[in-house]
Amino acid sequence: KKERKSLPEEDVAEIQHAEEFLIKPESKVAKLDTSQWPLLLKNFDKLNVRTTHYTPLACGSNPLKREIGDYIRTGFINLDKPSNPSSHEVVAWIRRILRVEKTGHSGTLDPKVTGCLIVCIERATRLVKSQQSAGKEYVGIVRLHNAIEGGTQLSRALETLTGALFQRPPLIAAVKRQLRVRTIYESKMIEYDPERRLGAAFLLCVCILGIFWVSCEAGTYIRTLCVH
Repeated sequence: KKERKSLPEEDVAEIQHAEEFLIKPESKVAKLDTSQWPLLLKNFDKLNVRTTHYTPLACGSNPLKREIGDYIRTGFINLDKPSNPSSHEVVAWIRRILRVEKTGHSGTLDPKVTGCLIVCIERATRLVKSQQSAGKEYVGIVRLHNAIEGGTQLSRALETLTGALFQRPPLIAAVKRQLRVRTIYESKMIEYDPERRLGAAFLLCVCILGIFWVSCEAGTYIRTLCVH
């Protein structure tokens, strides 16, 4: 019998890889001591027979010891999409890299948008619909044409853009351009900078910028938040 190496208590990862974490089958039956139990529960140990005898199945494994092929067949990737490529291009790249037949994403992000893109692989593509109906959160930058007195006016304007709003998709969109209703759950301003200079090429251009956060329904176009 091999002696197991003593591992420190802090090294949880090594313990998880060393142990099997399964109930091994046994032939003996566990017994309950009901001698001190109430009279109504007499002979309860004969009614409740507990045993650990079973036939172990060959399928399934510890998640830490699962093969990479199982993760690819029934897994998903929480991807931080960069700017410029579209969601369709990113999904096609993953399908080509992993050499799988089916991939799908849980919601389209615009090419210029960066953020979380959930990509489902093979059998996990059936879970796409459950993620598409979930709410979305965005952080955006708004540029104002004229100066305003402080950020309270901008913050008040963002708070009015809550609830059910009419929206028309922009000219370049993946859906039909028709008026529809989308719900904005919450919106707030994070930062307001009235004198922001944009890089060396825009040293003479002072822009009025604001950073805002929006929690909204799936299918909401943030770039046309106040256009309908």
